[in-house]
Amino acid sequence: MYKTYQEEFVLRTCDCDFMGAWRPSAIMQLMQELAGTHSELLGCGRNALIKNNIVWVLTRCEIHMEKYPKMGDRITAETFPTANRRWFFPRYYFFRDEEGNVLGYAATLWALLDIENRRMLPPGDVAKTLPDNSDLPVPIGLPATVDTVDAEETLQWRKPVYFDLDVNQHVNNTRYADWACDALGVEVMSQYCLETLLVNYDAEVRPDQEITLHVFRNGLSYRVAGYHEDKLHFELGGKLRERENG
Repeated sequence: MYKTYQEEFVLRTCDCDFMGAWRPSAIMQLMQELAGTHSELLGCGRNALIKNNIVWVLTRCEIHMEKYPKMGDRITAETFPTANRRWFFPRYYFFRDEEGNVLGYAATLWALLDIENRRMLPPGDVAKTLPDNSDLPVPIGLPATVDTVDAEETLQWRKPVYFDLDVNQHVNNTRYADWACDALGVEVMSQYCLETLLVNYDAEVRPDQEITLHVFRNGLSYRVAGYHEDKLHFELGGKLRERENG
């Protein structure tokens, strides 16, 4: 059984931000693709589940970056799941450079969704397809909740566009990282990178829903919360770190 799955690749221009470093949303895109490919190998990927109107959805994500690789760097990314926690499926990631040094790591929580009625489903037979990875060390615990930030609130508005949406007919989980970086602004993102990124997905965002972004930043702490009308749909937050030279 495929206990773990890894890929090696060279960081491309399209994976990088305007400072030439790996873009947070591109990290999440890679995580999504790795999880999808590994799930297919295990027999619980989208192709198997969609026959029963079931899809995977991400409910929480926590990323820690020790160092951001730059355009042209060679990276190895590895992922593996662990045993489900009730209705939730943990999956972990390591990112390493060409010498095997850890660049970063991540933890995610996935759930099963009935694509027709948009309701979460119990693990069922899917849990039986996962390998026993109890012998593998995990980089961090389960993804945390986003902390509040004591700062003056600013408001921005965002309505999903073509590029935000995926095959599940909602805003893709990776796009919220771009929304958060956009909300923090070019000036901030030219001086800082996201040392940590936590994302809590409370409710999906559909194409016709305008989102109010509540943005908070105090020093190196940040939080971006997205509401439609009075309902919280997602929160992002974490710590910033000054960008490395070179």
